[in-house]
Amino acid sequence: MHHVKIVLSCFFILFSQLTFAIDPDDLLTPEQAFKVSAQTTKDGNLQISWDIAEGYYLYRNKMLFTSKTEAITIEHADLPAGEVKTDKYFGDVIIYRNNIASKLTLQRPEEATSFSLLVKHQGCADLGICYPPQRTILTIQLPEKNIPTANSSSNPLQQLSNGFKLGLNLFKQEAELLPAEEAFQFSALVKDGQNLSVNWQIAEGYYLYREKIDLQLLGSDNSKLLAYEIPHGTPKFDEAFGDVEILHNNLAFTVPLERLNTAQHSIILRAKFQGCAERGVCYPPMDKTVTLLLPEIVANNSSTPVVQAKKKASSEQDLIIQSLQQDSFLLTLLSFFGFGLLLAFTPCVFPMIPILSGIIVGQGKDISSRKAFMLSLSFVLASAITYTVFGILAALFGSNLQATFQAPWIIYLFSGIFILLSLAMFDFYHLELPKSLQARLHNASDKHRDGSYLGAGLMGVFSSLIVGPCVAAPLAAALMYIGQSGDVILGGSALFVMGFGMGVPLLIIGASAGSLLPKAGHWLNASKSVFGVIMLAVAVWMLERVLAAEIIMFFWAILFIIPAIYLRALDPLPSVDSGWHKLWKGFGVILLAYGLLILVGLSAGNNNPLQPLKGLSMGVAGVQAETPPVFKKVASLSELKQEIQRAKAKGQWVMLDFYADWCISCKEMEAYTLSKPEVKQALSNFVLLQADVTKNTIADKELLKTFKLVGPPAILFFRLDGQEQGNLRIIGYQDAETFLSRLPMI
Repeated sequence: MHHVKIVLSCFFILFSQLTFAIDPDDLLTPEQAFKVSAQTTKDGNLQISWDIAEGYYLYRNKMLFTSKTEAITIEHADLPAGEVKTDKYFGDVIIYRNNIASKLTLQRPEEATSFSLLVKHQGCADLGICYPPQRTILTIQLPEKNIPTANSSSNPLQQLSNGFKLGLNLFKQEAELLPAEEAFQFSALVKDGQNLSVNWQIAEGYYLYREKIDLQLLGSDNSKLLAYEIPHGTPKFDEAFGDVEILHNNLAFTVPLERLNTAQHSIILRAKFQGCAERGVCYPPMDKTVTLLLPEIVANNSSTPVVQAKKKASSEQDLIIQSLQQDSFLLTLLSFFGFGLLLAFTPCVFPMIPILSGIIVGQGKDISSRKAFMLSLSFVLASAITYTVFGILAALFGSNLQATFQAPWIIYLFSGIFILLSLAMFDFYHLELPKSLQARLHNASDKHRDGSYLGAGLMGVFSSLIVGPCVAAPLAAALMYIGQSGDVILGGSALFVMGFGMGVPLLIIGASAGSLLPKAGHWLNASKSVFGVIMLAVAVWMLERVLAAEIIMFFWAILFIIPAIYLRALDPLPSVDSGWHKLWKGFGVILLAYGLLILVGLSAGNNNPLQPLKGLSMGVAGVQAETPPVFKKVASLSELKQEIQRAKAKGQWVMLDFYADWCISCKEMEAYTLSKPEVKQALSNFVLLQADVTKNTIADKELLKTFKLVGPPAILFFRLDGQEQGNLRIIGYQDAETFLSRLPMI
């Protein structure tokens, strides 16, 4: 599984980052890059060691230790000091290279001799590729504790002597307790014109409370501190403060500044903190001040930290825009073709498969593999050209035309077209209808399945605009690049090859359908009927955007029950019948049963046809449905600003979700990512806001334009100071694991 993940990571990096020369063979597996081992110490505890390969590093705050032996607990994990690295995703973090070791202090009974330990860590290669979090279970044989027995000295004078020595040792230990200034050495320096770097050197056997660290600027009207992130430490239950995090060895992080005065001037930084010695002695709260000289900010630099942060932000679409600006023309096209291949396996493209297959099946027995491929090519080329033309227009004029095509009357119209296409599959047009009506039906539906490459192209245009309006990072980046630079040739070419890459699986499916479809007889009629039902499913799926959920639930039930009747689900089988008839009857019974379950779910108030009975107790206790978190709706930019100000006053981060009913990836994100219990738990400390841009109103367009978004899905994060953290932007669908890895730790 690790090898598969690495190959996928390399493939994505190959087409999305600037390091196109990476050879996957040069990368080590996680086990080779980060070799972890354990050995016992003389005092009966553990030392965990990592042998880190050259050119690789581990994150300090991603290291976790969990006891898998019930009788043994980990009292303390002593992680060494590392080096500070500015990470594009996590900010200033501490990393480890080469060889490191961590001592684990265990709380265990005397009789415990075996210990099972779960070690978690995460690291990256300097080439720019990061590995998924790794989990390793180590089983260690523990030595017996060296505890003096009652018979070690029966001589009272010897016991008295031992007690005297123990008292001297305790007195010596208390005498050796370090002064606070030596135990916790604080320093600060100016990293650049808009960032400070703070550092605590913590002595061995001492620790700081993360929750007790506070930084302030004294008497300064020209500058102020922005929100900063303190690295996480080791969880600990403290008798005085409850559940806390403690920090050992070295603590360093960057503090951003807002400069109201760009001239050189001095500031006074005040640091408050509190720590303890491991032996159980705690120091009173400490207060240190440092005077720092801020350099002048020249005119060509950003005058505000927000702009500077945007320059430093390295969100996915920012990196792709840099690729457009710096890479060669051919290399850019190759990368966007790769993006298209990746997007081909998203829900945005899946609905196009039955549409194209229906066009090919509608040709009847005369279809050849060559003609099927040419029809598919017409469909894909038209779809790619549509992405290009409408993408350029959207970038230049700031209007999401795909959203415009989600108007209810357009959805009704094209749902009707798919219904007409399905009826043609059932040969309804062979009935003796009036000539005028028959001609209209022919023009509305048969025209798109009569072998006309133009008809297939038109369906490609309609499908790309109406069926699957998706926004992913590559598409957003290309549109932003066109809008900012006006380079229509490069941006448009990138959009075209991306659209063509998305259509490669359709070309394969279309060509294979021509060779696999039956050529004549009953099988051909049966296959046409199957695709007729699929066309009806596409129509119902499109109507989900404009009709009530209960009505759509009823339509799905009809779509399952009626084909089941045609498959003889209710007819008795004759005494002698073929195996094929029994097989089709079996499918019919399944469809009928599922259709009835949908009706039962509808009558109980459910509106999810994929899980019609979800949420019903059915007599089972303790079953809880996975539902997305509750968002507060914001309908305009002014409402959003008010909510962000409220969150700022409460000291909370804000997550803003851009959503639309017609956005497939939005619903996928809601169902498979945001509904996960671990994601909802991680979001519990955020203020959750949602901008529903389904209707594409003027207020919706203003919201999208303010944040330079093409459309949903998009998730934005706002810091404690109310400013967006640009490098955390999420454009397009992400699974729960990826989403959690990008989530800011607050």
